[in-house]
Amino acid sequence: MTYLFLQHYWCFVVALLAALLVFLMFVQGANSLIFTLGRTPDERRLVVNATGRKWEFTFTTLVTFGGAFFASYPLFYSTSFGGAYWLWMIILFSFVLQAVSYEFQSKLGNLLGARTFQWLLVLNGILGPLLLGGAVATFFTGSNFIVEGGLSSQAGDVTTIAPPHGEAGKGLLVISRWANASHGLDALLNPWNLCLGLAVFFLARILGCLYIHKQVDDGLFDNHNRIIQPLWRSTILFLGFFLAFAGHILTCEGYAYDPETGVIFMEPYKYLHNLLAMWPLLVMLLVGVVFVLFGIFWSMFHKEWKRGFWVVGFGTVVTVLVLLLLTAWNNTAYYPSTADLQSSLTMQNSSSSEFTLRTMFYVSLLIPFVLAYIVYAWQAIDKKELTMDEINNDHAY
Repeated sequence: MTYLFLQHYWCFVVALLAALLVFLMFVQGANSLIFTLGRTPDERRLVVNATGRKWEFTFTTLVTFGGAFFASYPLFYSTSFGGAYWLWMIILFSFVLQAVSYEFQSKLGNLLGARTFQWLLVLNGILGPLLLGGAVATFFTGSNFIVEGGLSSQAGDVTTIAPPHGEAGKGLLVISRWANASHGLDALLNPWNLCLGLAVFFLARILGCLYIHKQVDDGLFDNHNRIIQPLWRSTILFLGFFLAFAGHILTCEGYAYDPETGVIFMEPYKYLHNLLAMWPLLVMLLVGVVFVLFGIFWSMFHKEWKRGFWVVGFGTVVTVLVLLLLTAWNNTAYYPSTADLQSSLTMQNSSSSEFTLRTMFYVSLLIPFVLAYIVYAWQAIDKKELTMDEINNDHAY
């Protein structure tokens, strides 16, 4: 295991966690449709309790994604989470609202009423996918930060132990700071960031519709007919925004770097070149897109078929995984700087030391056991469809 292999390995792990997080945002997608899918108080409680069984998985994956990024690429963590903190604080605050809303909407003494907390779930269902998608888009479009060696007296600076060019983990102090006062909110001014954010939002809605169709008993309300209209609308809008963003990144200049010198430069059609150079990723991307489209359209026209959620979910994980790997592998700067090109972050100049990555590699061998437990817990929770009897008890949301 060379240092370069470990850097690629942890890039893959972090990208996989991010892809799983996008899939698990079906919780946010379904919550954004609470008042569309549920037309009576009982129907809305069915939707809330269906997603309430899974919201911990989404939140835990978000935290794990952040932790893995911090451990393997600390300079990115300090630059993005510390510099663009307004963007990340809004995202995290929306998830706090989600947790509070689930736990308190049906509690005795709730002065705000269940409907207020359900609207807060809708707010999280909109902001979560939209802002996370916009944050991920900056891996392609860049962010406004500067990385400097040495100390700085400017307010808001973030420190980490790693130098800017190719000496990661050698114990030198590096300062990263945001180049303007927006601290991440400027990402929302880039139309391409919003384009991917909206694509993730509508994809979450698609997954949310398919999950409600799979998990809620059709006898309680005509489940399939209820999801058809929002599923059609979300699919059309998702395809529009996703294809526009995909077309943009495949035809635009990308951020490449020389692995020997660490010099970063702009390369025309960089992400298209990455796809062609790493042809297995191209195959995976095509497979992922086919699974997403097949799962959506087959579910629309076959009322009794309830496996569309898993088919679209698999395609989502594969597609997002490929898109994220395109931003880092094949000598690509995965976190470009629009303020100073040479401050852009790569796997080589922002990773932890070889000792840290190697130690974490051995710890990561436990991941299959953790995944096995998650699969077991998921199946135990979803072993039968949700009925009205299950929401009329003291443990329901």
